Amino acid sequence: MTSVRAHASVLHLDLDAFFAAVEQRDKPSLRGKPVVVGGTGGRGVVSTASYEARAFGVRSAMSTREARARCPHAAYLSGRFEAYRSASAAVMAVLRDCSPLVEPLSLDEAFVDLARADLPDLEVATVSALAEELRARVHQVTGGLTASVGVASSKFLAKIASDLRKPDGLVVIEPGTELALLRPLHVSVIPGVGPATVERLKRAGVHTVEELERVSQEELVRLVGKAQGQGLFQLARAEDDRPVVADRETKSVSVEGTYEHDLTDRPQMGAIVTRQAGEVAKRLRASGLSGRTITLKVRLYDFTTLSRSSTLPAPTDEPATIARLARTLLEDLDTSGGVRLLGVGVSGLADWIQEDLFATTEPGEDATAEAAPEAEPDQAGARWRSATWAPGMDIVHAGHGRGWVWGSGRGVVTVRFETAETPPGPVRSFRADDPDLERWRPPSEEQPAEQ
Repeated sequence: MTSVRAHASVLHLDLDAFFAAVEQRDKPSLRGKPVVVGGTGGRGVVSTASYEARAFGVRSAMSTREARARCPHAAYLSGRFEAYRSASAAVMAVLRDCSPLVEPLSLDEAFVDLARADLPDLEVATVSALAEELRARVHQVTGGLTASVGVASSKFLAKIASDLRKPDGLVVIEPGTELALLRPLHVSVIPGVGPATVERLKRAGVHTVEELERVSQEELVRLVGKAQGQGLFQLARAEDDRPVVADRETKSVSVEGTYEHDLTDRPQMGAIVTRQAGEVAKRLRASGLSGRTITLKVRLYDFTTLSRSSTLPAPTDEPATIARLARTLLEDLDTSGGVRLLGVGVSGLADWIQEDLFATTEPGEDATAEAAPEAEPDQAGARWRSATWAPGMDIVHAGHGRGWVWGSGRGVVTVRFETAETPPGPVRSFRADDPDLERWRPPSEEQPAEQ
């Protein structure tokens, strides 16, 4: 084994069932019950499922249609990006207080280089105590969310360690014990080893990391391809010398998601990209911004990260335009081996737009219904107001106070009146155009942060 670090000084923190946990935190009636966050329409995809929903076989990247079949009694919510971003920002601030080298992977997970933390030493007892302190602080600043943490001598091992005792667990892999821990584990613990790769390895008689370690690099390349074969050869020996790279501020707005199981279905990927484009457009509009360059980020099964972009003649904030260009970029990529991460971003930001120049919706395409379920009515005011009442959305009623959208349709919106600080509340129904009902936003809500 190539020893990269002499100490367990790379920490990986992963917030447990993050989106669903935020919803359960803010909606008392959903605590302890199945919650599924993602697209709620016919083309919807599960972003996150609570552990109660996972018990019924619901998982991320599954179609919402299949999730409803497996767990029809779950609460299906379209998601509230502002709430997730706020919780994530609080967590990342805690991590940056610990070390200047923090590498966020998404809203709910990050690597931290403890070698740059203000610690007396990097002994196992010291880093374990710090990890427990971080978990306690995360719980405090997020209002009760839990995190699973792994600490090891490399990113690869820290990531595996954080998965071993989910949820709300801590695992520190002592230097020198890496291979002893890895060898008995199933090959699927290695990032990028999805069902297709598991099946190929199974046909070759490889089930555990120990069995994988015995396979030559040449044979692995023959079995799973050059890029993944070389990667598996190294990871089976716990060889990973990637540094923790601090995030750099860029002038862009982006949304991305990492999936536990490799995505292989192209229509499903297209639906995810369309939804992400809608979220990006919503954040641009909330900030009074638009952008010219649309970028698609794809991380393949072997952790190869690809980025493709397309630049418009003038800036836009239209979800249909962003989605169409992002899907075109996706069509040009070979994703047959599986995709772990998808993301859409807009850069080249400006504080003006070229009205309607590139906003033409493709025939039969409903760019806002699935892509941006929380989109506000446009300035022309022609959109039926019920389109804004997405499941899970925060609202306030002049007479009943704050609550969230239970469901809507046929000109009616049903609301449960409760908040994170109240007991489970009553359910009431109203006309969708009731003038006493409006979307609620935190009084001090920040503008969407640039990423």
